[in-house]
Amino acid sequence: MVAFDDLLHARLGGMQDAVNDWSETVKKLKTLQEKAENGMQRKAEKADWKGQNAGVTRPFIKKTAKEFGDAAKEAESIRNILRDAHHEFKAAKDKLKKIVDDAPKQGIHIDPDGTVGYLVHPDRRPKGYDGPKPKEGEFDRVRADIKEAVSAATEADETAARALRTLTGKDDNNFSGTEYRSLKQAAHAQDAEDAKAAAKLVAKGDGASSEEIARLNKYFTDNKGDAYFAERFALEVGVKGNLDYWVDMGDPSDGSRLAVDHQKQIKELQQNWSMTLAEATHSHSPAMERWKSDVISSGTDVVQSRGTSAYGFQVMSNLMRHGSFDTKFLKDYGSAVTVAERRMTHDGGLRPGQVWNAGLGMPPHLNWDGKDLGRDPMAGFMEALGHNSKASTDFFNSKIEVPSDGHGDHKPVDAFRYFTKDRAWVEDTYKDGYGTKYGYDSLGHALESAATGHAYDAPTEGLKDTRTLDNAKVVQKIVGFYGSDPKFSHEQGISDSLGKIGSAYIDEFNRSMEQESIDSMRETRNSPFGANLPDGTSRFGTHYNDNLLFNSGDAVNYLSIVSQSKEGHALLSAAQTVYTAHTLGVVGPDPTANELKNTDLTDAHTMVRVSAETHGILDHSRMGQIDQDYADDSEEKKKAIAQSSEWIKFGTEAVVGGGLTIATEGAAGPFVPLIADTVGSAVVSGLGMYTDEAAEDHAENMDRELKKKYDDLQADTLARGKEYTQMPVDAYCDAPGWSEENRNFIQEDLTGLLKDSRLHFGDSDLPDPYKKKDD
Repeated sequence: MVAFDDLLHARLGGMQDAVNDWSETVKKLKTLQEKAENGMQRKAEKADWKGQNAGVTRPFIKKTAKEFGDAAKEAESIRNILRDAHHEFKAAKDKLKKIVDDAPKQGIHIDPDGTVGYLVHPDRRPKGYDGPKPKEGEFDRVRADIKEAVSAATEADETAARALRTLTGKDDNNFSGTEYRSLKQAAHAQDAEDAKAAAKLVAKGDGASSEEIARLNKYFTDNKGDAYFAERFALEVGVKGNLDYWVDMGDPSDGSRLAVDHQKQIKELQQNWSMTLAEATHSHSPAMERWKSDVISSGTDVVQSRGTSAYGFQVMSNLMRHGSFDTKFLKDYGSAVTVAERRMTHDGGLRPGQVWNAGLGMPPHLNWDGKDLGRDPMAGFMEALGHNSKASTDFFNSKIEVPSDGHGDHKPVDAFRYFTKDRAWVEDTYKDGYGTKYGYDSLGHALESAATGHAYDAPTEGLKDTRTLDNAKVVQKIVGFYGSDPKFSHEQGISDSLGKIGSAYIDEFNRSMEQESIDSMRETRNSPFGANLPDGTSRFGTHYNDNLLFNSGDAVNYLSIVSQSKEGHALLSAAQTVYTAHTLGVVGPDPTANELKNTDLTDAHTMVRVSAETHGILDHSRMGQIDQDYADDSEEKKKAIAQSSEWIKFGTEAVVGGGLTIATEGAAGPFVPLIADTVGSAVVSGLGMYTDEAAEDHAENMDRELKKKYDDLQADTLARGKEYTQMPVDAYCDAPGWSEENRNFIQEDLTGLLKDSRLHFGDSDLPDPYKKKDD
């Protein structure tokens, strides 16, 4: 890996001199080659030699002449490699130097090791500072540019080093004769060589040793993200080899101990293999288009090993759990596997679990990630959709045509309805039991991707708000369906995914919650909410400039039902808190305003009122569910109540310039859509201090809380919820710039409104959100 500082200060003059020297060497060797071939070799061929001269000397002269040609080829290849490597190094160095030179103009400082930070930290800026104030988005761009430059230099360095080693060869007495016209050609040759070597290891199946599997994994990791290697590997192994290998690996009947004793290695192999195939599907070469078509046409074929068998769709879907597969391929694959299932089940006459393993031998172990065994092809496919938001969005907005097979009419399948409601998910064995747990978990991942416009497990840091109307259409379905009856989220167990989806649309939920009418689809005029673009129009199209994605009745039902679970309550509570803090800073009066008593505070009041009502719904829905789940005054019930306040430990992390994320202990957290604003971001930063203190206090007092009686603990927990609801207001009132008089005024004004609004949610005559309805 090329170091940042080494690249920035690299002295490339010596490398250019080497290129020039090798160019001169090439000229001299070509001259010697010409003399050897046209002189010495030609004369030897014409000579009328007999005996030993003919049998020994002539072949020796011919071989010697060839060595001059090989030497010229090798010298020219070395020159070409050094020339292209020098060009890549110089381009990367020039880019890096420009980044470093331009950084101070943006208020950014770059350390010698490439670490990016403030030129003047906000805490150290003098009064009246008017220099550049970089946003997090600018930091992200600089980091990305640095990474791109260093990665380009590293790739060139590694390719050149390997090419030069190949050229020098292992024969001390002969030139290699290898010819490289460019660094790119050398890279492709290396990729093809690695792909062939990897395919040879694959051909050993589960007869390979642990060391050979480690070597196969290394081929994948060394070529991660390399499109040419990925394509060559997919084609070298072939569709049949791909399917046969994984059925064989999951067959315990042949006595192989590889998958039994080295499950961690096989898990890594499955992930690497999946990511490699994902990369390969983005190639549109004729060979890869045939490969993709063959994968789909092989879906209903039975793949047989010694003692197990599986359908092609079952095998391939487990090799789609990682990486971002090509959008068109996923759409074609999804349609094909759905059509196959509908035909196999006779349009729902049978359960999918009855047909995917019907008539087959013992099912092989196909999924090695420690979850289920991989029997349901839809689970792996949903994971693939979860990593490609465009494909998942299109899929859940689609109707899949099922052609008639001569046995009655086939109606189009509404993809969203089928996978969320109509389909009986296949039960599978997993670590802790048997059931549909991980199938639904994968469905949740796919829905997240379709709703948010991001892969479900994408790192939240630096995510931008890329939601489109197509994403919003999926969300409308999600809110309508999962908000219609608690049984769906309870039975499917995907409240964590539904919570993240709610977080990503927290602005739209607030926009709906502002309405007095529960069924109105018209926005309140001049609403402070909504995912609007800088020009004030909705990112979901002009229709939504004045209209809602969903009405307040549906919003309340969805928020209530999702927040019944611990995960849903935590995600939505954290998102609402952060969104409130930021939006107050955007729509409330600027702290530097001179006079507040005659200032219009309508938007600030609206934000506080809606936030307080929303938190009230979230907290009481969670308490209502706990009441149903546990016996009164049991230790489990008290623990659940006490833990309902733990969402505060998430803390906050501002990402100015396109979004805001909430850190969730390393997991992919909720994405909260926000507009960039200095005051709003400052308020969120201040909020972090309050949440940190509250989280620390909660952890310290947990044991004492659990010793309280149930009624007291519940009352105290709800009171703590009110305190947490107050935090955005306190952070806003603590923002720098307020005069003491104005701070006191705004604090009293908003706090009084908040307390009244916290109680208001209970006046709603909406249906009880956590009462289960009849089927």
